[in-house]
Amino acid sequence: MSLRALFFDAGNTLLFPDTELTLAPLIARGIHPTEEALRSSERAVRDRDKHPQGSTDDARGSRGYWSIYFDQLFSTLNLPADPELQKELIACCHKSTNWRRIVPRTCEILLELKRDYRLGVISNSDGGVRQALAVAGIGDCFECVIDSANVGFEKPNPAIFRAALTAMNVRPDESVYVGDVYSIDILGAQAAGIRGILMDAYCVSVQDSCPRISSLAELPLLLRNLSDTGFTQVT
Repeated sequence: MSLRALFFDAGNTLLFPDTELTLAPLIARGIHPTEEALRSSERAVRDRDKHPQGSTDDARGSRGYWSIYFDQLFSTLNLPADPELQKELIACCHKSTNWRRIVPRTCEILLELKRDYRLGVISNSDGGVRQALAVAGIGDCFECVIDSANVGFEKPNPAIFRAALTAMNVRPDESVYVGDVYSIDILGAQAAGIRGILMDAYCVSVQDSCPRISSLAELPLLLRNLSDTGFTQVT
């Protein structure tokens, strides 16, 4: 079936955190995690992806993701358990305004893709992801933005993916979803009949059951290659 629509996750796929803001409660206490400590937390979340089946949507969704992330970060930093501090950190990570970094050429690549495909965003967010994309300078690249806070469903619930299909008037087999967390993004998309591409920016994922990229820059070539094995492009 012809590929018509590309849907993207927002966080850690298109937008990346300003850690001065997402880690502000730690920084205020004089704690500055290293890049390796943050990568360790990413690995812990990806290890969770080895056994995603049987988990509830709540455990597999954003709350479960950030709980595992900060459990690992506290362990790496030899910090005692502090539920209130962790709650503050999770709240900071849920603020769309704190996700405002993009990698170079993001807009250029999206505009290149937009020449051949219809583009949309499906994000677990606080209702502000559309504005966050606009502030980052890439909002005009997307035909629709589906924000979990606005539709009432959060990934991996397939209902949020179906809402995007309806908004774009495309079928699942005409669509691909690009996201960074296998158990949330890829399994959620697949449950809605959408093919998934894993954004493994940290090169730590253990999953091999779907195509993967380490940066957005790799996506156009991957799509061209996949078109030779079942992804047929429509313009």
